This record gives sequence, C-alpha cells and structure tokens, in this order.
Amino acid sequence: MADPHNKVTLLSSGIDPRKVKRSFARAAASFDGADFLQTEVRNRLLERLKWLRLDPQRVLDLGAGTGRALPALAAHFPSAELIALDLTEDMLRVAARREGASPLVVCGNASRLPLADASVDVVFSSLMIHWCTSLDSLFAEVRRVLRYPGVFSFATLGPGSFRELREAWKAVDDSAHVMRFPEMTALGNGLLRAGLAEPVIDVETLTICYPDLRQLTSDLRSTGTTNPNSARSQGLTGRRSWARLEAAYAEHRDADGALPVSLEMVFGSVWAKPPGGNGSQLRDGLPSRSI
Repeated sequence: MADPHNKVTLLSSGIDPRKVKRSFARAAASFDGADFLQTEVRNRLLERLKWLRLDPQRVLDLGAGTGRALPALAAHFPSAELIALDLTEDMLRVAARREGASPLVVCGNASRLPLADASVDVVFSSLMIHWCTSLDSLFAEVRRVLRYPGVFSFATLGPGSFRELREAWKAVDDSAHVMRFPEMTALGNGLLRAGLAEPVIDVETLTICYPDLRQLTSDLRSTGTTNPNSARSQGLTGRRSWARLEAAYAEHRDADGALPVSLEMVFGSVWAKPPGGNGSQLRDGLPSRSI
C-alpha cells in the first residue's frame, strides 16, 4: 500500500453538490422503478453484513435515498435504532414511508454529519461516497461519529465503471460526460488518513446488458445518475451528436446485439479505533482480502 500520509486528491473538485442534490430530488419518484444497478450493489453489500459480530445500538444508512436498504438493516439489527440520512428531502419522504422499518429520518450533508461524536455503531453506505466533493471530509466525519468497536461498510463504483459509455462519448467530443470514480488505493489511503483502522477493500465486476442506448440513459436519469461536474455542457445533446454517440456505442454490442455496461463495484469495510489504541486487533469472520 502507498504511504497513507502522502496527500492525494481523491476526487475532482469539479463535482457541483447543487447538481447532485437537484438530480436526486428529481429522481425521487422514479428511482425505485429503475434501480437495478443500485439494488444489485446494495444486496451484495447487505450480504457482507452477515460477517459482522456486532450488536449495535444505532445504525446509520448514509445516503439512504428512498430507503430500500432499511428493511434489511432493521431485520439484521432488530434491536438497533435506524437513522436514514440523505442530502435530499424528496428521497427521504419516500424512505419515511418504507414498510419494514421505522427510521429516524435526517436530511444532511455527509461531509458535515448532524450527529454527535461516537454516536453510531454501524455506518452503512451504498453507492453514495463517489458523489461527495471531498472524501477526506467524508471519512473524517465517519471517524468522528463512529463508536468503537463500530464499522463503516460501504460500496462505491470504481474507475472502470461505464467504460463503454465513456469511450463512446470520446467519438463525439472531448468533454467529460461520465463522472470520475475513486481509485481503490486512494480509498484505502484516505480511510487510514482519517484515523480509521484495518480497511478491507475488494472489487467485483458486473456487466449489465441493455437493448439500446436510450433505455440506458433513461435508467440513469431516473435514478439521478447524471454527470455532476460543474464544467459540463449545459445544453441538450443534439440529434447529430446523439447519432454519433449511438454509432460509437454500437461498436460494443455483444453477440446477441445487446449493449454492455461494465461496472466495477468496490466494497469496503473499516473499523473505529479503540480510544487511545492502535486498532490492530483482528476481526473474526471478516473476509481476509485487503488493499
């Protein structure tokens, strides 16, 4: 592993949080009908919670969205208080009505968590952290609110995600149409720099097939998965540019004529350090793979 104290830029500062908030606010009503990717990643992350040997008092779903993870979290941690935190009130209105869970709903920014120090035992976060403008700030806040021996369990997309779409856009223009995703090593270094312990990070790949490009872009818009970069073009894609994009993406069609979407799913877990300790103790039952 690279030196965790070597300062690196984890994400482009070009992410505009106002665009992120607007995108997810617009997607609140359509999200649950188009979240195939989110469901697949969320279920795999929830499956990993079975390794935990914790009886938490409080569980935070960080970036809860419409609350699809809440029933499973409630079932897995039946004695814990659930907190659903998200940047958008529109998403949280849907989460508050989710059957199978009765969470405390909190609207807030992940980089400035409205929670007390050492007040949470499990922080669960699926496909949220790559939307943050500063992962250093996010990880510092997670460390602050996480109570020993608590765990931060997360999933994000890696830089290999949407490779075909990224390459197809290059045939149209030189603008960045697909957001950047954090590198695996940078994640591990950032977690250690924040004062968390024993990061375990690994990658799984997934390929989703779409019949055409319009269905793919429709699903992305419906789940708020848009380009949040402040330097992106503000205009609509013209017919000529769209035709070039379709033609370029068509070169990736598989033997069945479907358009593949490659996704690099990064899963991680990291622990709170004991007060005054070094956090070096081993965790029974956790996967042994690491960065």
